Amino acid sequence: MIEKTDDFLSMANQLQEKLVMYRHHLHAIPELDLSLPRTSAYVKERLESMDLKPIPVGESGLMVTIGGQHAGKVILIRADMDGLPIKEETDLSFASLNGNMHACGHDLHTSMLLGAAEILKANEGQLRGTVKLMFQPGEETLQGAKMMLEHGILDNPKVDAAMMLHVLTGMPIPAGQFVVPEAGGAISASSDWFELIIRGRGAHGAMPSAAVDPLNVAAHLHLALQGIISREISPIESAVLTIGVMEGGSASNVIPDTARIKGSVRTFDAKLRDKIETRIHEISAGIGDIFHAKVDVIYTRGCPEVKSDSELNHQMRTTIANTFGASSCIGLTQLIPGGKLMGSEDFSFVSQAVPSTSVFLNAGNTGEGYGYPMHHPKTMFSDEVLHRGAAAYAAFARDWLESNR
Repeated sequence: MIEKTDDFLSMANQLQEKLVMYRHHLHAIPELDLSLPRTSAYVKERLESMDLKPIPVGESGLMVTIGGQHAGKVILIRADMDGLPIKEETDLSFASLNGNMHACGHDLHTSMLLGAAEILKANEGQLRGTVKLMFQPGEETLQGAKMMLEHGILDNPKVDAAMMLHVLTGMPIPAGQFVVPEAGGAISASSDWFELIIRGRGAHGAMPSAAVDPLNVAAHLHLALQGIISREISPIESAVLTIGVMEGGSASNVIPDTARIKGSVRTFDAKLRDKIETRIHEISAGIGDIFHAKVDVIYTRGCPEVKSDSELNHQMRTTIANTFGASSCIGLTQLIPGGKLMGSEDFSFVSQAVPSTSVFLNAGNTGEGYGYPMHHPKTMFSDEVLHRGAAAYAAFARDWLESNR
C-alpha cells in the first residue's frame, strides 16, 4: 500500500517501481485494434487488486469509477491500450517478440492511468465528485473511442468533462516536460481516407484509340485533386490531401481496364472537411466524364478533429504548475508552430461530446539517445516519466472536481 498524502506527486513517486513493472509487462505483449484480450485482462486484474470494480465497455474496453462519496460532477480521464503492427527493433530487455509494438507509448499511458487509479482510490474521500477512468482499445485504428461512446462510457454517471494524456519522444525539450494547449479550439486534425476506382476500357498499347485509358484518368485526377488545396481553400486555413497509392496495369504494352488511387484527408474544421469530401466526388465524376471513364469513390470517415476547451486548458496548466512547478509546463505553440498537430487522435469523439483537454508529456529527449519518432520500429520512451504521468492524471481530476463543485 502507498502512504496516503495530499501530495499526489509524492504518492506517484512511491509507485514508480510498480509503474515500471506494469509498463514492461504491457510493452512485451502489444495487441492490435479492438482485440486486446491479454492487455485488458492484465489491466482488469491490476484494478481489482486495488479493490476497484472495472466494468467491460464493448470489446476490450474497461471503465472504473472512483469517488462519488461527495455530490459533484464527473470527470473522465482516458488512456489508450493498443499497439501497432510494427516489428520492434529496439534492444530493450522487455522488447516485444510477437511482431507488434508499442511504438506510440500506449503502454506508458495505461501504466500511468493504473497509477492514477491507485492514488485516487487512496484519496477517494476527498474527491468532490466522481472520476471515471477509461481504458480504451483501438485508438490506432480510430475505432475504440467511438465504440466505447456507443456503449455508454459517457453515461451512468454522465460525464461533464474529460482529459487525455499522450507521451512524446524524440523532442528537443527535457524529458518530463509537459506541453499544454493555450487556446481553445482544434488541436489535432480529423482523419479520413478515400479510394478512387477508375473503370476504363483496356486495349493493346499499340492501339490507344481503342481504349479508355484509366491511367491517363488517374494522372489527371491526381493533379486536379491537389487543386482543391492550392486553389479552393484559403491560405489561412489548413488541410492536407495526400495521394499515397496510384496503381494499375501489369504490362508495358497493355492499357488496363482499371486503375486505383488511394489517399487521405486531414483538416481542423468540420465545414472544410465536408467541402473536401464533396469536391473529391465532384472532381472524380467530372474528370471521369471528360475521358469517358467511370470513377467510383469510396470515402471513409475516420475521426473528427480534437477539440480543446480553454477553461480546461487553464485548469491543466494550473494543476501542472502546482504539482510539478511552473517551469514544468510549456504551451503547445512553443513546441509546434501554430499549436496544431496534423496527426489524428480518436479522443476527438470524446472531445466533440464533452468539454475536454489534452496534455502531452515528453518521454525522450533527442540529446539523450531518444532520436527516433513515434511509430518507428526503433523508437523508445523513458520509464522515468511514468510517475509524473500518473500524478498528472490524478491531480487534474482532483483539482477539476474541486474547482467545479
